[in-house]
Amino acid sequence: MKILVLNAGSSSQKSCLYSLEDSELDISTKPLWEASIDWTVSQDDGILEVESDRGEREIELKDHNTALATMLNTLLEGETKVLESFDEIDVVGHRVVHGGAEYNQATVITAEVKQAIADLIPLAPSHNPAHLEGIDAIEEILPNVTQVAVFDTAFHTTIPQRAKVYPLPYKYYEKGIQRYGFHGISHEYCAQRTAQILQQPLESLKIVTCHLGNGCSLAAIKEGVCIDTTMGFSPLEGLMMGTRCGSIDPQIPLYMIQEYGLSADELNQIFNKESGLKGVSGVSADLRAIKRAIADGNTQASLALEIYLHRLKKEISAMVASLNGLDVLVFTAGVGENQNELREKTCRALSYLGLELDCAKNNTKPVDENIATDNSKVQILVIHTQEDWAIAKAARACIYSSM
Repeated sequence: MKILVLNAGSSSQKSCLYSLEDSELDISTKPLWEASIDWTVSQDDGILEVESDRGEREIELKDHNTALATMLNTLLEGETKVLESFDEIDVVGHRVVHGGAEYNQATVITAEVKQAIADLIPLAPSHNPAHLEGIDAIEEILPNVTQVAVFDTAFHTTIPQRAKVYPLPYKYYEKGIQRYGFHGISHEYCAQRTAQILQQPLESLKIVTCHLGNGCSLAAIKEGVCIDTTMGFSPLEGLMMGTRCGSIDPQIPLYMIQEYGLSADELNQIFNKESGLKGVSGVSADLRAIKRAIADGNTQASLALEIYLHRLKKEISAMVASLNGLDVLVFTAGVGENQNELREKTCRALSYLGLELDCAKNNTKPVDENIATDNSKVQILVIHTQEDWAIAKAARACIYSSM
């Protein structure tokens, strides 16, 4: 069975192709082909990087509308070719950020499911439109293939009501206004991988997973179950992110409407696309560019990073409070996996919890590794999140269960 995975993020598009012949999908299974599009370099230009067991290539992109088709064509042509025809693909699995309260497991995509994803666009405006674009593109290229939606919200359905229900009139909870949580595919994968790396039962661990990319969220995981998370009704709540503000005083948007006459669409643009690291620094949503600006003496960039770290420290502490303790702190995703200085500053600020970082290990580009000292009371892991692997596994299981 060949499974194509499409994983659309707020500033990226990742994809891979797995060929699965065995009854189980092992963590060591490698894709035949991998591709990623990075739009964080600038608003208009993107970089497509493709790798297969036959070769690799890099393509500059100028058009968002044709980027996905360009990426998929590398399956069939050039030095990365791994297929003779798209007809060889048996199933396509899509990461879908928001599934609302209804979809709590991987689901075969139908017209009804597509409409539900579309209806939830106001709650995930940076993601759900990209998911629908991918689904529509596959329908056009592979009209007969089964497509499966794997929802980021599913892992967080276990959150207890005390963390799920907002302190609004209860009737609004009954209408669906609640904490949903996101990045669930990554958080769940990292929790399971943590248990494997430490060779301890998942049910015995209190874990805080830090998914730090252009979008950022934390999850508090106890006995393998998510009990709290920082993102909420939408992916806008919680930590400061690349272009998203995270949690702010709810009076602020009301004030901005009254004082500046801003519309809902304008506020959505500001809070989702123009805030966070980009908004405060005035430089970029990309932490790499922020650090270069800091080195050049840019004080706004320095402030942006200070706010980012302050909020990260504060929210990790909140997750620890939900867990009533901490056994493992996990860093993952683009920033969490690659920014050793950020990990060091975060762990230093949380030393009161018993974290003790091994700086030598931290500075050697660790992957799926424990970077705590032998004396640390809390283990510190850097895990390469494999959302694509998890999506492929879930899509495959969904197909078999529907047979």
